[in-house]
Amino acid sequence: MKSRLLAGSAAALLAIIGVILVFSYAQGADQRAVQNLSPEDVLIVKTSIPAGTPVESMQASVSTQQLPQSAVPQSALHTLADSAGKVAAVDLLPGETLVSERLVAPDALKTPGVVKVPAGFQEVSFQLEPQRVVGGRLVPGDHVGIFISMSAGGIDAKPDKSTTELTIHKVLLTAVQRAPQAGASQQPTPSPSSGAAANPADTSLPTGSLLLTVAVNDVDAAKIVFAAEFEKIWLSKEPMDAKDSGPTIIQPGGVYR
Repeated sequence: MKSRLLAGSAAALLAIIGVILVFSYAQGADQRAVQNLSPEDVLIVKTSIPAGTPVESMQASVSTQQLPQSAVPQSALHTLADSAGKVAAVDLLPGETLVSERLVAPDALKTPGVVKVPAGFQEVSFQLEPQRVVGGRLVPGDHVGIFISMSAGGIDAKPDKSTTELTIHKVLLTAVQRAPQAGASQQPTPSPSSGAAANPADTSLPTGSLLLTVAVNDVDAAKIVFAAEFEKIWLSKEPMDAKDSGPTIIQPGGVYR
């Protein structure tokens, strides 16, 4: 009886030892396989990193691991030291290899065509034909003059007269939208942060209406809405250093003077 118990215990012990040896061999085989494939230390994301996170705050969320050289992307990062001042361009997920394209300068995260609205202002949109929008050659970040023409009622003393006035000066343009043109290559609206402007060499004739959004105070917003609903609007490109000769209401009799 005792001999059978001893034999059973020995068999169980040998089985356990065998499992341990197999497991150890398998781990060793993995390590030997990596060694044979020229292992390379790379940064791997351990925990999720939200887009916009500074590199300086990523240290605890990444770890260094060895991967076969054949599995390492060309732009894989080995350290965060050379990426100081950058931020995550997108959400980084656990398990992914950190590559240089995932880290960008903070300004690169700004959405093209977006302009910050000054404090206390509101945005209002209206639709115009290209000839009323400097030939459609305006981009977000430009400043415009808003002319309002009224068929009647512009002057109390002469309510029956047509009038035009540069009513609102140096208005910040925050967005320009236009319908896509069939068969035409679409050029992205230049980003205000890029300093780009409409290409002066582009003489193609725009088609379709444009939807423009401007940042103004509440009083000027009401003027724009009224003109868009009942009268007519025309825009000029009016830089901040453009001359301002004061309010001038143009009537039919004053056009040729």
